[in-house]
Amino acid sequence: MEIPLTVADHLRRAELVYGDRVAIIDEPEQPASPLTNLTYRRTADLARSMAVGLDDLGLELGARVAMVSHNTARLLVFLFGTSAFGRVGVPINFRLNREEVQFIVDHSGAEVLIMDPELEEDLGDIKVKHRLMAGEESDALFNRGMNEGAEPRPWTPDEGATATINYTSGTTARPKGVEMTHRNLWLNAAVFGWHTGVNDRDVYLHTLPMFHCNGWGMPYAVTAMGGQHIVLRKVDGPEILRRIEHHGVTLLCGAPAVISAVLDAAADWDGPIPGSGTMRIVVAGAPPPTRTIERVETELGWEFIQIYGLTETAPLVTMNRNRSEWDHLDAGERASMLSRAGAPALGVSIDTAPDGELLTCTNHVLKSYWDQPEETAAALADGWFHTGDGAVIGDDNYVTITDRKKDVIISGGENVSSIEVEDCLFSHPAVAEVAVIGVPDEKWGETIKALVVLADVGDSDDPGNQGADLPGEQDLIDHCRDSLAHFKCPTSVEFRDELARTATGKLQKFKLRAPYWEGMAKQVN
Repeated sequence: MEIPLTVADHLRRAELVYGDRVAIIDEPEQPASPLTNLTYRRTADLARSMAVGLDDLGLELGARVAMVSHNTARLLVFLFGTSAFGRVGVPINFRLNREEVQFIVDHSGAEVLIMDPELEEDLGDIKVKHRLMAGEESDALFNRGMNEGAEPRPWTPDEGATATINYTSGTTARPKGVEMTHRNLWLNAAVFGWHTGVNDRDVYLHTLPMFHCNGWGMPYAVTAMGGQHIVLRKVDGPEILRRIEHHGVTLLCGAPAVISAVLDAAADWDGPIPGSGTMRIVVAGAPPPTRTIERVETELGWEFIQIYGLTETAPLVTMNRNRSEWDHLDAGERASMLSRAGAPALGVSIDTAPDGELLTCTNHVLKSYWDQPEETAAALADGWFHTGDGAVIGDDNYVTITDRKKDVIISGGENVSSIEVEDCLFSHPAVAEVAVIGVPDEKWGETIKALVVLADVGDSDDPGNQGADLPGEQDLIDHCRDSLAHFKCPTSVEFRDELARTATGKLQKFKLRAPYWEGMAKQVN
C-alpha cells in the first residue's frame, strides 16, 4: 500500500488527536486583531474555510496564493489553507520593497495577495487580481465557509504536486522561485523533527520568519506532534526571554543574530535565565563564531544545535547536535565541534565537486525553479544539487562550510575564506558584527576589507569614557595577524552602525560589495 504524503497529514493528525489542545498563541501586538488561543480543531476549521473562500473567488486547484506578512497565526493557517487543499502557497519576505514584491507576484502568477496591514503604505498598490488586507477583510472571506458549513473543493492528494513556491532570500539580484512538493516538505519536516526530537510536550517559539522555507518546516513538524506554537512578530531579545519564561518554551530556530539578541538581553536579565536546562535552539543561516556557541551553553544553559541548508533543500542538509562522545569535553571544546555545519541528515547524501562546491542529493531538494528551466538544469546537473557553497568534508563526514562560492576572495592568486577572517574578527571582544568582502585592488586584483560594527565597551556610567576602549582599524588588523596568515588579513577596516541583512539574518554581501565595484564590468578583478 502506498499513500501520498501531503502537508494535510500534519494538520489532520493534530485535529484528530489534539483537537481541544491550544495550538497557536498569536502575537498580541499586531495591527490586525489576534486570533486568540486557537485550538487545533479551530485551526483546521480556519484552514478549510480559507480553502472555501478561495473556491468562492474562482481559483482553480494549482492556483498560486501569496501572502506577505510578519509572523502571525494567519500566516500559519495560510500554509495549510493553501497547500493542504490543492493550491500553491507563496509566502513572501515582508522586508522586500514594492518592486521586489511585485516581481514575485507577477513571476509566480499569484492571483491572490494577502497583506499585513503594517505594509499597506508601501505595498498597498501592488497589482494583483485579488488583494486582501489580513484581518477583518481577509477574515470576512475566509470565515464564510465555516459560517455556512461549506466544504472545500475536493482535491486528489498528489505528493509530487507543488505545495509552495519559496523565493530565494537576497544573495542574488533577482530571487528565484523554489518549487517544493508535498513530498519535499513532508520528508523535511519528518527528518528535521526526528533529529531535533520534536514531541507533543514541545512549546515552539516562532522567532524564525514563517515565510523563510516555510519556517524551515517546523510549522508542519510541531503541528504533526501536537506541540504548541507561540507566535513572535518581531525579534527582540528581552521579549524572547519573557515569552520563554511565560509560556515554557522549549524550542526555537533562528539565525546567529537571534542568539546575539538573546545574549545581550540575558546580560541585563534579573533572575535565572528562562529555559536554562530545558531550551534547545537550532541555528542556521551563517556559521556562528565559536565563542558565541560556547556562550549559549555557559551563559544561557541552552542546548545549541546547528544545521546547514538552503531554500532549495527545504532546508535540511546537515545536522550538528551534541553527542555522547563529546560529553567529556569542556564547553569551549564542544563549541568547536558544534561550529561545523554537521553530518548528513537522515536520507541525505553529500559530496564535493573538484572546485570544492558542496553537492547534495536528498528527498528535500527542490522540484525546480519556477519557470526557469535553464537555472533548474544547472542546479541539478549530474544528479546532484549544486549548493553554491564551498565546503570541506572531514574524515568523520562532518561538513565545514568554507565560503559562499561567489564570495571567495582571490587576492594575489590566493583563495581567502571570508568566514575564516570573520570568525577571527569575532573573537575580538569589541566586535559585535562583521562582514568581510573583496574589493578591487590594482596590485592584488582583490584585497580584503572588513566592515565592522563595534560593541559599546565604554564605561556607561561615565559619558566621557564612551568608546574609550574601542579598537581602531590597525588594532583589528593586528588582531587578525596574531592568528591568520598575513595574506588572509584585512588590508582595511571600515566601521559601520549596521550591516545589511535579510529577514532571516543573512548578510547581504552583494549589497555590501556593490559600492566598491560600481562602474566595473565584472564583480571580480
